[in-house]
Amino acid sequence: MKPSKRKIQPAWNRRDFIKATSLATGALVFGVPTLLRGQNLNSKLNIAAIGAGGKGGSDTDCCNAENIVALCDVDSDHCSGQLKKYPTAKFYQDFRKMFDEMGKGIDAVTVSTPDHFHAIAASSAMHLGKHVYVQKPLTQTIYEARYLRNLASDSKLITQMGNQGSAQDGLRRAVEVIQAGLIGQVSEVHVWTNRPIWPQGGQRPTGSDPVPKNLDWDIWLGPAPVRPYKSGVYNPFNWRGWLDFGTGALGDMACHTVNMPFRALRLGHPTEVSAESFGRVEEMYPIGSKIRFQFPARKTGTTEQGPVTLFWYDGGKPLADNPTKHDGSNKPPHELTADIQEMLGEMPGSGCMLIGDKGKIFSPDDYGEQFFVKLTGEQKFAHYKKHDAITPIPQTIPRNTFKGDTDRRHHLEWLAAIKANKPEDCYSRFAVGGQLAEIMLLGCVALRVGKKIEWDGPNLKAKNCPEAAPFIKRDNRAPWLLA
Repeated sequence: MKPSKRKIQPAWNRRDFIKATSLATGALVFGVPTLLRGQNLNSKLNIAAIGAGGKGGSDTDCCNAENIVALCDVDSDHCSGQLKKYPTAKFYQDFRKMFDEMGKGIDAVTVSTPDHFHAIAASSAMHLGKHVYVQKPLTQTIYEARYLRNLASDSKLITQMGNQGSAQDGLRRAVEVIQAGLIGQVSEVHVWTNRPIWPQGGQRPTGSDPVPKNLDWDIWLGPAPVRPYKSGVYNPFNWRGWLDFGTGALGDMACHTVNMPFRALRLGHPTEVSAESFGRVEEMYPIGSKIRFQFPARKTGTTEQGPVTLFWYDGGKPLADNPTKHDGSNKPPHELTADIQEMLGEMPGSGCMLIGDKGKIFSPDDYGEQFFVKLTGEQKFAHYKKHDAITPIPQTIPRNTFKGDTDRRHHLEWLAAIKANKPEDCYSRFAVGGQLAEIMLLGCVALRVGKKIEWDGPNLKAKNCPEAAPFIKRDNRAPWLLA
């Protein structure tokens, strides 16, 4: 392994953290990864979890063949089961204190917090030379996604975004098939989901409740503006629907369901994005939305692809007796999905369909694990393993050969890449996952501004919409700034 060209950072304490994160610009300084300090590359890694309850619990468990040395969560009750499972791990509510006390003994970090805290925790870990696994969506804002992408490139650290469907053979095979030109020029992509399954479209409740002793509410708020604690309203799960904390149904699921077409079509920066919402967008994301992304022509594999329009559908009409829930009616037009409904007997709650001039590909699950093909002139969809036209198409993408369920395999790919010092071995490394996150987060911005955005991707600028700027780059509450 080549040593880092960055200056070695001395022991990192909370004063250093606050000083460094208060710098809006300036040279990046990275700590040397622990593995570079003489550790045997075949030994176990020392893993710390920031966000140890909920999804953080399964993220930690997927790394349990290594040494779980620290668990950090603002809510000690929420991760009580994990504390019992890993009794030798040290517990913290403040990750800054964890790094101050244990920084030299940590090799890699998982980040499984609410969306608004992802970039704060990940950038801090990366500046200390820690490899990071960060849950999807990679960040809450487009600026943060670009920031982490650049940080990963500069530091050469091993990164992975937690859209675990990336580990599936079926998704990788679909990418190969589409890039081989089987369905020709793809002009439209339609992606839909049964989310949100949490409240959206509502207003902030009045009043406040006592903050539980087990919860550090100030750290939970992190970079978001201060607001009163209300029991069951924001944590531990319903934060997803709130503009200050989550990214709605789009941010929650698109890094899964758009993953396959994004890779297959090599979607880069869209040129414009527009959104329709079912209901108001004030404190929360709407109960349903339809978002249109327009992408320019580009090359995918051996095929010169023309412009592509991607349509996203979530939620539906609000229920009469509860406007924060929906009827699930927001789906692609029936004339586009009639053959899908004929094959399955019903319209699936989630799915992805690519329409080309030589046929269609449809995936009925969130991760792209399975897909079906229907070429022009064929009467019905056929599973990809049973379609004769797919057999001759060569395998060009390495497969994830690790054992276990999809989530574990995705984590094991990251852990193995750390030990091999090969960032490119992570299929959803920040160079890739960050680009996908940027696209999806732009849809969230379009929902908030309520108008079509003409997008300058390289410069992170809405050319026709200056009012989008605070949603592209958030004004964080001090001291919670990017490291």
